[in-house]
Amino acid sequence: MKVILLENVKGLGKKGDLVNAKDGHARNYLLPKKLAKEATDGNVKQLKEQKKAKKLKKQEEKEEALELKEKLSEIIVKIKSKAGEEGKLFGSVTTKDIATALRKQENIKIDKRKIVLDNNIKTLGTTIVKVKVYPEVTADLKVQVVEQ
Repeated sequence: MKVILLENVKGLGKKGDLVNAKDGHARNYLLPKKLAKEATDGNVKQLKEQKKAKKLKKQEEKEEALELKEKLSEIIVKIKSKAGEEGKLFGSVTTKDIATALRKQENIKIDKRKIVLDNNIKTLGTTIVKVKVYPEVTADLKVQVVEQ
C-alpha cells in the first residue's frame, strides 16, 4: 500500500516521503497512529504542491541571505573599549559585543552564535570576522576596535 508519511518512521522513511508499506503495517499501525495517510491522487498532488512551496521559500531565504552577505561585507562595526599600553584591551570583545554593536549601529539583528570568532578580540585595530548568514553562505564583517 502506498502511503505518505506524516512523521519520521524508523526503517521506513522521513516525513513527507511517499513509500510502499505492507498492507497490514499501514492499516494497523501507520494510519491509526496518524504516522501516515493513504496516497490518493489528491494527497499526492497536495504533497507535490507543499514540496514546491517549500523549495520556493528556501530559494527566497537564500536570496535574502546573499543580499545580507553583500550588506555585511560593506559594513565596519566600531566598538569602543578601554585599552592599556601597546593596544591591549582590558578584557576582550566577544561575539555578544559584536552582535550588540551591529544591532545599534546598522539595525541588523544577527544571533551571536552565528558570528564565528576563533579567539575573542584582545587588541585594538580592525579584525575580519566570519558571520554564518545561512547554510553555505558566510559573510566577512569588519570589526574595528577603538580606544574609549
